[in-house]
Amino acid sequence: MRIGELAEVTGASVRALRHYEQAGLIVSERAANGYRLYDPAVTVRVRNIRSLVRAGLTLDDVQVFLPCLDRDVTASPPTGRTLEVALRRLAVMEERIAAQVAVRDRLAAALAETTGGRIRPVA
Repeated sequence: MRIGELAEVTGASVRALRHYEQAGLIVSERAANGYRLYDPAVTVRVRNIRSLVRAGLTLDDVQVFLPCLDRDVTASPPTGRTLEVALRRLAVMEERIAAQVAVRDRLAAALAETTGGRIRPVA
């Protein structure tokens, strides 16, 4: 299947598919005209990559999941490496959330101080 067909079937953009290929997560062959051609089985892999990225992992993180990307990732037993990556990514997210909460609280306090409490942040 050509890259546009793969994009349509998986919901990934053509640009994302090229990026996945550049990262070594998917492979294609080249037709005589230079078009990328993908095995239809790669659709499962692309859907798994997208799912892991939506869960907050980076493409570098996804590399660790390569052995199970061609089947149901959630049904695969976790390995020490996959758990380590997931826990590390979760810690990064928690740090970012804490930083954003701190910024929000400072802004809310500044608003309250500046307006004498007349303007309250919308929760």
